Amino acid sequence: MRVVFKTSYDQDIRLFRHGGDVFWYGLLLLAPLLLDTFYLGELSLICIYAIAGLGLMLLVGYTGLVSLGHAAFLAIGAYAHAYLIGLGWPFLLALSVATLISATAGLLIALPTSRMTGIYLAIATLAFAIIVEQLAINLRPITGGFQGMAVDHPVLFGVTLSEPWQFYYLCLAVLILVLLGCANLLRAPTGRALMAIRDSEISAQSMGIPLAHYKAIAFALSAGITGLAGGLFAHKISYLAPDAFNIILSVQLLLMVVVGGLGSLHGAIYGAMFIGFLPQALALLRDHLPSGVASTPGLEAGIFGLILMLFIIFEPQGLYGRWRKVKLYFDLFPLYRKATFRRQKAFLKTERLQ
Repeated sequence: MRVVFKTSYDQDIRLFRHGGDVFWYGLLLLAPLLLDTFYLGELSLICIYAIAGLGLMLLVGYTGLVSLGHAAFLAIGAYAHAYLIGLGWPFLLALSVATLISATAGLLIALPTSRMTGIYLAIATLAFAIIVEQLAINLRPITGGFQGMAVDHPVLFGVTLSEPWQFYYLCLAVLILVLLGCANLLRAPTGRALMAIRDSEISAQSMGIPLAHYKAIAFALSAGITGLAGGLFAHKISYLAPDAFNIILSVQLLLMVVVGGLGSLHGAIYGAMFIGFLPQALALLRDHLPSGVASTPGLEAGIFGLILMLFIIFEPQGLYGRWRKVKLYFDLFPLYRKATFRRQKAFLKTERLQ
């Protein structure tokens, strides 16, 4: 059985409990040596989805706020970055400014929705996503409208990243930086305040945590990280169009964090892997379905909703939660007990008084 004993302060502030996580993530560095061009491109897209998933995880998994409009922040980051690149801005500067623009948009949407929760907040963010999609259609001088706008390969320090392995390493480097930043944030007072709001708003407020302030911070950070992913997403698809940021993409992002495991940074990466390979699985499924069923409009959205519902009912801790159960089973074998992860219906007294 593997038990991590903490014998120093350095171990206590370490972002990862043991070297196993570092080892498995380190294997991603060898992907260009093992995969062909197609799968390397898919892995780059998974890294981008993982960055966006980490942003949404801060909002949904760690603050307890539901968002159905994160495709809007992805679109803001993508269009802002592509527009600045078109003006001749350097890649890093354009990506940084696009991230700030997305964070500002998240802060603006947080101000009128700070008192909303649950379905009301979900509807408000969904309305924001629809507004952004219409703006992408009508702001033709900036976005190109339905004609879209082309995005060239990124140029970093004078080197054009035209090869798939070059762009993959760029996405992986950004993912690692965002992952370390989020892990460090959650150990800071700000992260602990966000988790307190998620557990109980009444208890958090009674401890002196300003709810509107930290909710605005959560929205800004989440939108900024998602906008950062949008800038990389623009280079990945090479051509931006309004229909690339529809409601289906927002559902995919929400499905990513729920399937991966709410309240887990590793879960966002697991969910990104699931979402990245799900379209390929659906394409194979269509080949074996009757023609009338395979051509049904909205089939993918229905499957996404079904998967989301099944995970919420039968596996609320997501893929990462299932992996923790399997790992703990082998660590404790033969002393594992079935009741280790039994869900308990115990709530705070302050929540029962609401």
